[in-house]
This record gives sequence, structure tokens and C-alpha cells, in this order.
Amino acid sequence: MKQLVEKQKQFRYMKRFFTTIKHIFSIEDLRVRILNTIGFLIIFRLGSYVVLPGIDPVILAAVQPEAQGIFGLLNTFLGGAFSRASIFALGIMPYISASIVIQLLGMAVPYFQKLQKDGESGRNKINQITRVLTIAITLAQSIGYLATTVPAEAIVIDPYFFRISAMIVLVAGTMFTMWLGEKITDKGIGNGISMLIMIGIISRLPGYLVSEIVARGMSGALVLVLEMVALFFVVMAVVAFTQATRQIPVQYAKQVIGNKVYGGQRQYIPLKVNSAGVMPIIFAQALMFIPPMIANIWANDSDIAAYVGTAFSDPRSWQYNGLFAIMILIFTFFYTAITVNPNQIAEDLKRNGGFVPGIKPGKQTSEFIDDILTKVTLPGSIFLALVAILPAFAGMAGVSMGFAQFYGGTSLLIMVGVILDTLQQIESYLLMRHYEGMMKSGRVKGRSQAAVA
Repeated sequence: MKQLVEKQKQFRYMKRFFTTIKHIFSIEDLRVRILNTIGFLIIFRLGSYVVLPGIDPVILAAVQPEAQGIFGLLNTFLGGAFSRASIFALGIMPYISASIVIQLLGMAVPYFQKLQKDGESGRNKINQITRVLTIAITLAQSIGYLATTVPAEAIVIDPYFFRISAMIVLVAGTMFTMWLGEKITDKGIGNGISMLIMIGIISRLPGYLVSEIVARGMSGALVLVLEMVALFFVVMAVVAFTQATRQIPVQYAKQVIGNKVYGGQRQYIPLKVNSAGVMPIIFAQALMFIPPMIANIWANDSDIAAYVGTAFSDPRSWQYNGLFAIMILIFTFFYTAITVNPNQIAEDLKRNGGFVPGIKPGKQTSEFIDDILTKVTLPGSIFLALVAILPAFAGMAGVSMGFAQFYGGTSLLIMVGVILDTLQQIESYLLMRHYEGMMKSGRVKGRSQAAVA
């Protein structure tokens, strides 16, 4: 009897799943957006296999070493386009760098602060500046990319002409990728830039998974099952970590306007446990190549320098992971401090007639929010550092390095965040059309939902 009840439950869940899929594709606007997104992503993936003019792909594959360190991280984000010397070899990364620079300038330079407050006209001006800065960053990065990543043996035309033409193609490829991201945001579903990064990461997963299965073989089937179970629990923990918030209650004073009473309701300020997202890992990863680079200069003259160069070049060493974790802790507090402004939150609450129960508006509210933010950021930074070094532990446990990177780090955090945001948007369409949401209880909480508050 108990088994029959369980089978009936499973049947209902499967029926509801297919009903939800049917509802998704029955909404014309949502169906068109999903198909547009798939089409744009296919164009992006096809472009990542188009090699720069003047390069022999066969020779390149034979002499090109496997990307390591920060280059390996970029290659993962770009779905292998970086190592293939594709026209999308730099992808969307220069645009992200330009956006981060503009964001930091908006916190320190009065001109950019004024633009941020000018509404639509200010945003348009910031977008124009970001695009121009993207071109400049792409030109600078293309010079370094062609000099350090593309082997001379793979170039089959005049080297001087190749470098000039390749720089132009790389800039055009980055701008086209940026256009694809904007089109996905406007005509598709989800955040376009994040979707391009996520599809690059996911595109590497099947190959690494097949390699892991082949390496284990029939004799290692049990170990492979344990790896899948461990990966499942890691993903669930990262999902919970991404959604975790500390809600601060806010009460709004009642206001009588005409014959109506406004306000008086209680709302919440959601402070995310991980307000910094993946940026601390990216910043730390970008700096981890500096110690071995400096040490290798004196490696032949000093045993200590040789030891440092060897230890910090191995992503599985305790020295590498210890420094990596410490840098993530520091960058998490730093990036949270520059992205979440308690003073601004307190001023906005005071201006709108809101207050935290038991706390005076103004300075005391700012100090209260800052204290809570510090308390939730500490465990968040520790968990973020643990997630970042989990791939190293997976590698030590015998998982191949390619597949191990999906046990944590930037790749897993980006995939979880983007998927949650996309599911939240799809659920919004379903609820607007009076369909049941994607979850029977509760709602899918993406990052965009917390950003509203």
C-alpha cells in the first residue's frame, strides 16, 4: 500500500512537471523569448569555433599548451574559445572589466555619481562610456593575447599583417558578443551577459563528465556514483547559500493624503549573506599568478624562490589554497563595503518615512545596518572561500582536474546564480498569466528578486 502511494506521488509530480512545461510554451511571448535565447546562444557557440584568419587550427591544437591559472579560468568562461584562438577569444570579458571600472568610478568620481542620478539620460551616457572603454580594453588585451597565447608556429601568413588584422577581428568579436548579450536581455530570457558566460561553462561539462566516466570505467562505477552524490549535495548547498538573506524589518509611517491613508505596512530589507557574488573569487584568482611569476625570476638563484614558485603554481597545494582563501575573505569584505552602502540605505528609509523598529532614523539606523551586514558577511565570506577551494579537495580525492572545477569555485556559483535568475523570470511569466508557479510551495528566488528591495 505504501509503495502504491509513493508511485502515485511520483506520477503526480511528473504530470505536474509536464503540465508546467506545457504552460511555459503555451505563453506566446515567453515561448518566443526562449527560442530567441536558444538561437542567440547557438550563434555564440558557433562563433567560438571560428578560428582567427591566418591561423592553422591543426598546428595550433598540436603546439598549444593547456591553459592554466587565470588563463584556464578565462578559457572555462569562454567555453574553450580562448585556447582555440577563436574570433570570440576574448568574449564578453573586456565588457565585464569595463563595467566593473565604471562601477568603481561611480563610487569615487563625482561626475559618474551625477550620471547615475540623472535617470535614463545618465544611464545612456554611462552605457556609451562603457562601450568606448570596452573597445580600449579589448585592444589592450588583444595585444597581450596574441603575444602570449598564439604560438608563432600556428601563424601561416605575414606575422605583422596577422597581428593587425587579428586585433581588429578580436575587437569586432567582443563587440558582437556584447550585442548578443544585450539582445538576449531585450528579446530573450534572463540576463544576456550572464547567460553567455554560463553557456560557456556548461559547454565544457559534458566533455569533462565523459572523460571522468571513461577514466573510472566499470571498476570505478561505485566511486563515480559517490562523486555524483557529492556533487549533488555541493550544488544544493551553493543554492541555499546563494538564496540566503538576513531580513531587517522596516516599518513605514502612515500618511493621510486626501481621504486615503498610505503607508503603515511592514516590509523588509533583504541583506544577502553573499552580497559580493563571485567577484571576490575573480579578484583573488586574478592575483594568484603574481607570487609564482615573481618567484620564478629568482628561481635559479634562490631555493626559497624556487619553493614559492613551485608551491603557488600548484592549485592543489595547501599554500596556494590557504592564500587563495585569505584573499577571498579580504575581497569579500572589501567588495561588500563598496557595493552595499548602509548610509544610503538609512537616508532612503528616512526620506520615504521608513524606520527600523526600535532604532532611531539616520545615523543609528546606518550603524545598525552596518553591524548586521558585518555579521552576515563573515560567515558568507568563510563559506565563499570554502566553495572556492572545494575543487582542490575534489582533485585531491581523485577527481580529474577538469571535472573537479564543477565542485565549486566561480563556475558553480555563476551557473547556480544565472539558473535561479532565469527560473525566477519564467515563473513571473507563469504567475502573470494566472498559471501555478514552478514550485508548489514557495517561490523561486533569484538575485533579481533581492535587488528589487
